[in-house]
Amino acid sequence: VAQAMGGALDQLVTVNQVHSAEATVAPFTERPRVDGMATATPGLILGILTADCQPVLFADPVAKVIGAAHAGWRGARDGVLEATLDAMESLGANRSNITAVIGPCISQSAYEVGPEFFESFTDDDPESRRFFANGAGDRMLFDLPGFGLCRLRAAGVAHAEWTRHCTFADAERFYSYRRTTHAHEADYGRLISAITL
Repeated sequence: VAQAMGGALDQLVTVNQVHSAEATVAPFTERPRVDGMATATPGLILGILTADCQPVLFADPVAKVIGAAHAGWRGARDGVLEATLDAMESLGANRSNITAVIGPCISQSAYEVGPEFFESFTDDDPESRRFFANGAGDRMLFDLPGFGLCRLRAAGVAHAEWTRHCTFADAERFYSYRRTTHAHEADYGRLISAITL
């Protein structure tokens, strides 16, 4: 990955992802337990691992600051995207110059959840019901990338989009925790999404 990004292995920076709403600034000496990071250091490559959650890459080309976040439903709901933007701003970025892209993640048609999941979201914010569609029986279908895009736009980024790649649906290209769980497979692998200045 480092070579593909034009760097050396020691330039690839990752964090110990824990589904948190915390972000930090790279470089750092020991990998922190956070889910977002930002840097203004040329040559550093920020890498995020996912297997259905949203990998979100950020860039402010004016301030020359980049960011990366691992945003599953919990992290996205709790504020990891906003925390990553805050970390970028601490390095001089401006949200009005930031582009954010959500990479391959699970799409709504594949993300079936139970009523308690739906209720936890709508109890926090009744407007969240727009990210759910009816599934079979009492099941609902959650739009994770739609939720992520909404949070990014509400946070004031200049531009936000999803690549529209579904990890669950495209077994030839992507790992998916949910797909392999349904197939009773032992390990589901990881994808890495990376960005560099």
